[in-house]
Amino acid sequence: MLKRIHEDIAAVMKDDPAARSRVQVFLLYSGLHAIWAHRLAHGCHARGWTFIARSISQAARFATGVEIHPAARIGRRFFIDHGMGVIIGETAEVGDDCLLYQGVTLGGTGKETGKRHPTLGNRVVVGSGAKILGNIRIGDDVRVGANAVVLRDVPEHCTVVGIPGRVVRYHGSSDDLLAQQNMPDPVMEAIAVLGARVAHLERQLKMQTASLPACEDPSLGGEALPAPGGPPEPKA
Repeated sequence: MLKRIHEDIAAVMKDDPAARSRVQVFLLYSGLHAIWAHRLAHGCHARGWTFIARSISQAARFATGVEIHPAARIGRRFFIDHGMGVIIGETAEVGDDCLLYQGVTLGGTGKETGKRHPTLGNRVVVGSGAKILGNIRIGDDVRVGANAVVLRDVPEHCTVVGIPGRVVRYHGSSDDLLAQQNMPDPVMEAIAVLGARVAHLERQLKMQTASLPACEDPSLGGEALPAPGGPPEPKA
């Protein structure tokens, strides 16, 4: 048990630049306290003491703002940064060395029974406010952008952003998984491509209309306009 606590504190010191000392982490990090409470609740749940397990879970939720169902399976060196508003469902599974930010939900999509919550691989980083819903698998070394809504399986070494979540980048495990500011924006990239295409079409249109003979439009006071084709008709 002491070894696991030491591992947890070391994970916080590694992933959180605001952590000043191990004593501070041990006493003041609510995300860490929620994980420790979950281990106690999970042990009670495994022994069939479901009421006690649920009571511990609810007490931890009141104290930390993090709700983890006692039946959820959590790996080693798991860190919930800031913690408030995190929800982890009954059949959710989280691998080793994962990092969740505030407001993350690992939830279900309906009233189905059995496995209905997501499974996270190892070294997964989930940004603030992201929702991962349903019985899906998130592969190792995946980054989920802030406020993304993920509804389908995600392969290993990917970055997922948007609503619904889309894979926008494949990367190696050596990437800086905490560099959320470097997440691509697929919507802006698509708009930029469309803007460039429109500008290209406008240049082509100007080149084509410049080569046509001019005509006069009486409704505009005889102002010359490019003719759509052929010489202008003679005036009556």
